[in-house]
Parts: sequence; structure tokens; C-alpha cells
Amino acid sequence: MQCHRIEELLELLEPVWLEQQELNLVQILAQLAKEAGFEGPLEELTDDVLIYHLKMRGSDKQEMIPGLKKDCEVDFKEALLKARGIK
Repeated sequence: MQCHRIEELLELLEPVWLEQQELNLVQILAQLAKEAGFEGPLEELTDDVLIYHLKMRGSDKQEMIPGLKKDCEVDFKEALLKARGIK
């Protein structure tokens, strides 16, 4: 894991941990994994799952993940023009 990912994860974890100070880190990670729908063993939980879940936590369930949202084209014609380098 790269340094900036560690820093990002800690920054996202801080408010959650402060809300539930009675829990230890492993308990918080287990809770977040369960919220995210992760069903595997905790040692297989990736930082990506945690980061995306923490970023999307509390948002509408139908809302698209920010990293994917920017790649979606709503207008098919615009997507074709962009693919051809016109737009």
C-alpha cells in the first residue's frame, strides 16, 4: 500500500472511529466490512473496499461511485464524437 493510500484511509477512518471510540480498530474494520457487504475473512478485506465504502457511506444507494461516474457518458452521440477525437 502506498503512503498516500494509507493517509487517505486514515483520514476517512478518523470520523468513524471518533463516533465509536469504545471500539478498537479491528472491531471498526469488521463493522465497515459488514456494512460494505464484504463476506470474506477480515484479512482479505482490501483497502479499496474500505476507501470506497467510507467515501460512499451515507450517500444514496443508487448513487454511482465517484471514480466510475466520471467515465460514464450519458449522451451516446457525444461519446462517439469524443471517441473519434472530435470533442
